[in-house]
Amino acid sequence: MLKSTLVLQGEEVQSVLVNLRHSALAVLVAVLWGINFVAIDLGLHTNGREVPPLLFVAMRFLLVVFPFILFIRKPDVGWRAILGVGLFMSAGQFGLLYLGMALGMPAGLASLVLQAQVLFTILLAARFLGERPSHRQLAGVVLGIAGLGVVALGRSAVAPVLPLMIVLAAALSWAIGNVVARHSKAASGLGLVVWSGAVVPLPLAGLSLAVDGPDMVWATLSDLQPATILSAVYTAVFASLIGYGIWNRLLSLYPSSDVVPFTLLVPVVGMTAAWLVLNEVPTLTEVMGGLILLLGVATAVLGAGRKRSEVTVAGPALRL
Repeated sequence: MLKSTLVLQGEEVQSVLVNLRHSALAVLVAVLWGINFVAIDLGLHTNGREVPPLLFVAMRFLLVVFPFILFIRKPDVGWRAILGVGLFMSAGQFGLLYLGMALGMPAGLASLVLQAQVLFTILLAARFLGERPSHRQLAGVVLGIAGLGVVALGRSAVAPVLPLMIVLAAALSWAIGNVVARHSKAASGLGLVVWSGAVVPLPLAGLSLAVDGPDMVWATLSDLQPATILSAVYTAVFASLIGYGIWNRLLSLYPSSDVVPFTLLVPVVGMTAAWLVLNEVPTLTEVMGGLILLLGVATAVLGAGRKRSEVTVAGPALRL
């Protein structure tokens, strides 16, 4: 459970309720993001057609930004933070992830490998933010990463090396974005998602034109399939606006090492969804790895006893 040190006296009950609510929201984000991988796969590969991955990311963030940027105020952070989150958490992470999946990375395995961001985030936060995880949290993260390794080992025979490395690079980009978001302490997680998302569409659309060619881009846009449109809507609204809106707000309230372990639930949801929708049947090794992941989450998140950053428990600052 997410925990914080009380600033006001006599607010223990309220603090517990707030922390329970925030923990439940963190789990909701993991579910939305787990399903997201299946949505991406269905959008990239529909009716035997391949959608250019960078163009698809540009489409997603066009839906994230417009028309919402016209009604949501700029977050109370500098343009440098907005640019950093946009480049690393949005453009870098998803440009590389979509590219890796387009090159053959299975949706379930992609949801797993991307969670290497947990380790990257905690290391980067310790180095640049001075956030030192407790021994219990560190043990839980290591155990979770071990679970990821077990599942990856079970799927290594069907995962080409290049897509695997590309998704690992996406994980590193996400981790950098996490640290930037945590450092910015934006009061509006949704505002940060929308305004930082404005960094994505034009550069990635331009890259798609350069890599895929104008003919491919125009052919895709002129004959968009329903599955691609629905995928773009889900990834924009549920994964980005709702998921990252909550995520960025939690990162502004709690140390990264408290929030990030919740994402170890993402591959469990992602692999289950891929099994049910895409017929990616998990092996016994993958199931065992998923159980180790859950144990790692419990170890890292529950009962951690180190001193927390002070967070005021009253007032609108805690509203997501």
